[in-house]
Amino acid sequence: MSLELRNVAKRVGKDVHIHETNLVLREGAFNILLGTTLSGKTTLMQLMAGIERPTSGEIWFRGRNVTGVRVQKRNVSMVYQQFINYPNLTVRENIASPLRVAGLPRAEIETRVHKIAELLRLTPMLDRRPSELSGGQQQRTAIARALVKDADLVLLDEPLANLDYKLREELRDELPKLFADRQCTVVYATTEPSEALLFGGYTATMHEGRITQFGPTPDIYRRPPDLLTAKVFSDPPINTAKVSKKGGEVSLGDKIKWRAIGAAATIPDGDYAVAIRPHYITPSAAGENAVAIDCRVLVTELSGSESVIHFDLGGQTWVSQSHGIHPFEVGSSARLYVDVGQCLYFGADGASVGSVGGSA
Repeated sequence: MSLELRNVAKRVGKDVHIHETNLVLREGAFNILLGTTLSGKTTLMQLMAGIERPTSGEIWFRGRNVTGVRVQKRNVSMVYQQFINYPNLTVRENIASPLRVAGLPRAEIETRVHKIAELLRLTPMLDRRPSELSGGQQQRTAIARALVKDADLVLLDEPLANLDYKLREELRDELPKLFADRQCTVVYATTEPSEALLFGGYTATMHEGRITQFGPTPDIYRRPPDLLTAKVFSDPPINTAKVSKKGGEVSLGDKIKWRAIGAAATIPDGDYAVAIRPHYITPSAAGENAVAIDCRVLVTELSGSESVIHFDLGGQTWVSQSHGIHPFEVGSSARLYVDVGQCLYFGADGASVGSVGGSA
């Protein structure tokens, strides 16, 4: 146990920013807060740091109640998505600033600064000011300042959001390595399910100030406990529809039917919501569980490595995501294939009624 939230809530007037939350985050692992913008991620991190104080509940860190302890009295580092550096200081001075505040000896400060600068490939820039750096170098400087402090709690609030694609990919690879041998609790907020899957660790899905689920990232992705969590943990959006199961068959409308396999095999007859992630809908049949669907193409998005097709299926807009270039014409009829073995099923209350072991 490292960081624990006990019945923590945050209200501002009549508005509830964080509903009552119980959560235990793990030391030595990436703990991810995954949710859309305004889902409450930043507010929750500010509560963890001591920047904000909860309206009710307690925050415990390493067995100590720190609810009333000011952020200045805690060994916490926080990195935001904006490049927050001191413009009049060099990179060296920016990185060293928390160590100087802590009163460390000059020799130790120099050693720590050079070590972290080497890790983040900032050594050639140490004597430059932030205005002389690229956006990626500025964010590396902000991250270096957070890491050099050797904090017990490191909070990363969408730190890569404003970087270009190449720099994001580089830092995504580097961040887990930077914390591999550190005895600290790391919390990383993101709007992107792909980042959560890349970092692994543990993920808390958030929606409108509530944590819908927390656990090992692959488990939350593959076996979401409810439809809301499945929607949070899918980009492009997960496809949903109403279906009915009768005997050994599942029906979506009058024309689309398939054998009750996978998660559908053990659920009772009745009406359900089905959900299927876009990458399980492809232009060609993949395996024995592929079921053909005829649809009308609404939008196509082609990149160098994949195709995203938005299509109308009986009055509903669904999305297909597949490898390769598949140039469908907008407005045309198309035949796509659903891997029904990967379908997720949810009851009237939104709770999962079956699970599959599909890969990420």
